[in-house]
Amino acid sequence: PPEEVEDASEPTKRDRSHLENTLKLNEDKPADEVSGVLQRLRKIYHSSIKPLEHSYRYNELRQHEITDGEITSKPMVLFLGPWSVGKSSMINYLLGLDDTPYQLYTGAEPTTSEFTVIMHGPKLKTIEGIVMAADSARSFSPLEKFGQNFLEKLIGIEVPHKLLERVTFVDTPGIIENRKQQERGYPFNDVCQWFIDRADLIFVVFDPTKLDVGLELEMLFRQLKGRESQIRIILNKADSLATQELMRVYGALFWSLAPLINVTEPPRVYVSSFWPHEYHPDTHRELFLKEEISLLEDLNQVIENRMENKIAFIRQHAIRVRIHALLVDRYLQTYKDKMTFFSDGELVFRDIVEDPDKFFIFKSILAKTNVSKFDLPNREAYKDFFGINPITSFKLLSQQCSYMGGCFLEKIERAITRELPDLLGSIGLGKKPNVLSCDVTGCGETPKNRYRKP
Repeated sequence: PPEEVEDASEPTKRDRSHLENTLKLNEDKPADEVSGVLQRLRKIYHSSIKPLEHSYRYNELRQHEITDGEITSKPMVLFLGPWSVGKSSMINYLLGLDDTPYQLYTGAEPTTSEFTVIMHGPKLKTIEGIVMAADSARSFSPLEKFGQNFLEKLIGIEVPHKLLERVTFVDTPGIIENRKQQERGYPFNDVCQWFIDRADLIFVVFDPTKLDVGLELEMLFRQLKGRESQIRIILNKADSLATQELMRVYGALFWSLAPLINVTEPPRVYVSSFWPHEYHPDTHRELFLKEEISLLEDLNQVIENRMENKIAFIRQHAIRVRIHALLVDRYLQTYKDKMTFFSDGELVFRDIVEDPDKFFIFKSILAKTNVSKFDLPNREAYKDFFGINPITSFKLLSQQCSYMGGCFLEKIERAITRELPDLLGSIGLGKKPNVLSCDVTGCGETPKNRYRKP
């Protein structure tokens, strides 16, 4: 019968058991432990960090307010790269969405024009970007600032999949080298930057048949500076080439990326074909499978470390809020010292803002405990900041104390030096007994921040 002939031409699918095993999809994790830690983290943030943040309007300096959605959000994996390199196919494959009504469109021409967020939900459904941005419980509400044109290009898909209970995927429109920013109708680079800043893992995917590194890709790598430890480069569709050809392409890829990524060690490149079909005969199947498992282990690591990363992220944020408060306090103190009955307040303050070094404002902050010169914001930022917020609208730190609540500064310092490291220690207990030692968590030092633009 003709049906059987049709079946024979269908490409066979590979076994998926390595996916389930590596990502531990069949294990049940106690969710209450995680939610308990998150509750404590939220409490520390709201009681010890946020008051100082509001009082000194930190978010006007850095445009970054941490929402509850962001504290409780899952780790995010971002897929970037030129068009038609297999980003959407890879997500379909990881989630087993192939041949279901919810598979992401894939094809030879640029298919994804939206930013697609794939997250967990009780049943398959699609959510409009406008709805996602309006829901403050989700961590996507800040995206509203990119305007209506962008929200129309944002789409959410909820899928009831075990993996999505622990991680969220974001598929991005492919980079098209010969087209201008304006044609997209929204600030594409700024949107990419927003996702890059928040991603825990960034997969930059390439296709061996088109390795043209052009301006838009260069721009993208410029935006990835400072996030090198999150980047994984994927040479996809590797089984479409003969071995010798593949070696050449691998070399060419390194060659064209080297000037774009300036780090001491080269980024990890995974060479495989991330889709459900059998690898082409006469290609390096064992290698491809090993590479795929390594990539899955990487993904699993990010999921396992999500609480540590979250706490380190909040602690880093607290350190910056504290430094900002100390600086504003110092500007205000200097202003009060310089003011006499006859002075013109505006002129006095302009003098201080124009040349803070003359008054040792930044130097005096460095003399304080635990302030690294690498964490200091730049002086120019404060010209803009005080342009919007008059110095007289702030109170000195010494006046920000209450009989019951204690002093704002002491509370944030306690959070940075004691409460957050203790919280970090408490999650380590279940895993490895030695995590409590300070050489691992670096309690005394600033944690390496993976979230800040340099």
